[in-house]
Amino acid sequence: QVQLVESGGGLVQAGGSLRLSCAASGRTFSNYAMGWFRQAPGKEREFVAAITWSGGSTYYAGSVKGRFTISRDNAKNTVYLQMNSLKPEDTAVYYCAAALVRYYRDTNYYTSTSSYDYWGQGTQVTVSS
Repeated sequence: QVQLVESGGGLVQAGGSLRLSCAASGRTFSNYAMGWFRQAPGKEREFVAAITWSGGSTYYAGSVKGRFTISRDNAKNTVYLQMNSLKPEDTAVYYCAAALVRYYRDTNYYTSTSSYDYWGQGTQVTVSS
């Protein structure tokens, strides 16, 4: 069981930066892969970034690659999403998610919403032009 709480959202000007945090509680946090997804009004929830349980591998959507960085601190039970060079099209509710991974998974696993068992409540990110 894992409980997730996001924080760090807000209003920022285009070109600015924001750092989201996701605090996790529960058993064996280090065994969970973590992902960030986002959903804009009227649109489907989409993959943003993911990180494996060890932090050894990261995955990014093409739209954010080079601008966003996902990281985790297992000692603090926290995953982060550093967002730089923000654009108005980044405006969305951002969700943190956790997936228990006990064996090898390919890239497609980490980019799919169906892979994740636990979700946070979401935090609003608004980028003004």
